[in-house]
Amino acid sequence: VRLHSHDVRYGSGSGQQSVTGVSAADDGNSYWRVRGRTAAVCERGTPVRCGQAIRLTHLGTGRNLHSHRFASPLSGNQEVSAFGEAGEGDYLDDWTVVCSGTYWVRDGEVRFQHASTNVFLSVTGEQYGRPIHGQKEVHGMAASSQNNYWKVMEGIFMQPSEVFKAEQYHAEL
Repeated sequence: VRLHSHDVRYGSGSGQQSVTGVSAADDGNSYWRVRGRTAAVCERGTPVRCGQAIRLTHLGTGRNLHSHRFASPLSGNQEVSAFGEAGEGDYLDDWTVVCSGTYWVRDGEVRFQHASTNVFLSVTGEQYGRPIHGQKEVHGMAASSQNNYWKVMEGIFMQPSEVFKAEQYHAEL
């Protein structure tokens, strides 16, 4: 399932832009940009560390992946939405990258844990009816499980910066 959003708002809860899961591999609304946490800069080419807080900004609408203490529409878990304008939102847009090792690697599975409420970004089997028929509910769950592993499927990958390469491979005697 791919993380998806488009300018359709929830009819309940926060009324913010919906975030769902879709199976289609060619879905243009499933592209997200990795950015530094709120009020932080993430230099292009700098690897993302496991344990680092980031924002995911939806390319189509410019809203950030967001969560707060509203109930999700189908399962009653914590709502996940898209919030803000032109990539600017608030501290509830920050997610911690949970992975093994030092850095989030291209082919590695990761979890995203909401920095303020500690829920994990998850998708289970609940599906919406109209107007987003067949899309799965994405929500926050308190416990880690197989339903909250994510993997990058496609996109533009930046090579690590020269500073990082020197740091990674430099050894002093």
